[in-house]
Amino acid sequence: MLELTFLGTGTSNGIPVIGCDCEVCTSSDPRNIRNRTSAVVRWDDTAILIDTSPELRLQSRANGLNRIDAVVYTHAHADHTGGLDDLRRFNEINQAHLPVYASPITAEMLRDRYSYAFVDHFPFYGGKPDLTLHEFVGPFDIGGKVVTPVPLMHGQLPISGFRFGSLGYVTDAKTIPPESLELLRGVDVLVLNALRERAHPTHLSISEAVEIATDLAPRQTWLVHLSHETSHAQATALLPEGIGVAYDGLTVTARE
Repeated sequence: MLELTFLGTGTSNGIPVIGCDCEVCTSSDPRNIRNRTSAVVRWDDTAILIDTSPELRLQSRANGLNRIDAVVYTHAHADHTGGLDDLRRFNEINQAHLPVYASPITAEMLRDRYSYAFVDHFPFYGGKPDLTLHEFVGPFDIGGKVVTPVPLMHGQLPISGFRFGSLGYVTDAKTIPPESLELLRGVDVLVLNALRERAHPTHLSISEAVEIATDLAPRQTWLVHLSHETSHAQATALLPEGIGVAYDGLTVTARE
């Protein structure tokens, strides 16, 4: 059984948004508190972190995330990489370098912004991240399971989704090419970004996400990366059966 925990489900601003007194940002519903989007996937004794949001330390504490075996990156935008320095604690816990997987374009950006994390400065773990960067151009293996990258377009930026067995994970996409839709076909559980009701140039809207989920027809679809324009309850009311709105801390399972 595959298990996914949503560490964060919000946009690049996070929710509540700085300086905003809207209905969602001042809501008493805890599901409307959305840290930047990140997740952890588990199977057997393996735990894979998807992206390192700026709230990674807080997310790890809130969800009992005490160990990871690898990190996979969707892309290098700050809301998906800003917590990279907190990976040093996992180096300290594991007493080992941590493998990181990224597409060539994302790997280049990571090396440029976090060069110190990919060289060995100190003879001990915990002082900084100690990472080994692996570039993928196709499926790769982690913990005995094949991870399949799913090419996506985030506006004009090529980014990556992932398929872990029967679990599909897509965030920040605006366009899912036909060949990538086929890579996701047959998943049991699908995670899909849906920014808001209105159209957006670089993200799927709620209706666009529903259209994709209806085409792929997984057993469950969970929407992430929602903005503060729509509350959890309001977004849920727009959705057909089988599609739900994820919230921080939610854990779901998918068949192997």
